[in-house]
Amino acid sequence: MSANDDATWFSDLPVLGAMPLEEAAARLRDVGETRAAEALETAVEEGAALETYGIGRERWPFADQPWQHTAHAFGYLRPTPPGSDLQAIHDAGNIPAEEALRGARVRITLDRLRVADYPGGGTHHVLFDFYAQNEVPGDVEHLHFNATYRVREGEQAGIRGYPIFVGLNVGREGLAFKCFTVNVRNDNDEAFLSFLESDIFRAGLKLVETAQPAIAPFSQMAYNLTRAVAGRNRNQPVQDFYLGLDFEHVATRARLATGSYLAVQIPETLSVVWDWEEWVFNPANGQVVHRDDPTRLIPYNYLVFSVSRYDEGE
Repeated sequence: MSANDDATWFSDLPVLGAMPLEEAAARLRDVGETRAAEALETAVEEGAALETYGIGRERWPFADQPWQHTAHAFGYLRPTPPGSDLQAIHDAGNIPAEEALRGARVRITLDRLRVADYPGGGTHHVLFDFYAQNEVPGDVEHLHFNATYRVREGEQAGIRGYPIFVGLNVGREGLAFKCFTVNVRNDNDEAFLSFLESDIFRAGLKLVETAQPAIAPFSQMAYNLTRAVAGRNRNQPVQDFYLGLDFEHVATRARLATGSYLAVQIPETLSVVWDWEEWVFNPANGQVVHRDDPTRLIPYNYLVFSVSRYDEGE
């Protein structure tokens, strides 16, 4: 399966930073980001948007808003015993793969969600769509799981160890993981999505070692829900990333191991100079901070999810 298979992903629903400038301006104006909307509208009127970069996207007239970026940096934090020492973060492609996970079952949890800045300010209602492939004998199940979190601008959501996939079967080649976030500002959608906060959904998607007939319609329902909400008035897709984790020794790929993975939404210009050695995890407060200044946080939106061995007794 390709990273952007239209049948299982949202390839036709661009995140805010990948939208045409006119569409992005309209979305921003809907949620009160008037100054940013006016800057985009002026750029279009003056023809500045004709200049492109990267793979042909229009150039934005500003680059200081965390929600406008489309690139991601992927880090890895290895399991460590309790303590107060700052913990190093490594690039997800610069770690040894854990061969024992090949064909094993794992538990995926969301451990951190920091909203440095999403459009609109205040308290954000964030809808997540998590995707993974569950490899069972003779079949591959395409999984989607929805979750919703409330988090204030510049803060972390009150979550740690939130179950996403429980008992996920890892394939011989590794694990494919994708995430899509939507900033929900439509009042009707906010009320509708409250059912995702029930105890049933907070338990995560529990899987078994064989094919489950109910998985396909459940995942399709989750996928359709995200598509509907993402396209609605006042709602904006913000983050979209794909992370394939395997067991190979290819320098440009990411490797699978037990531990925590960080996905940081960064400017495309930083993707070639981002250095994880500048950032560490502080177990004293659960924050990712600058190595030389522990009071300085990453100024971008990020999430942390973890991979651990699944206990058959869970």
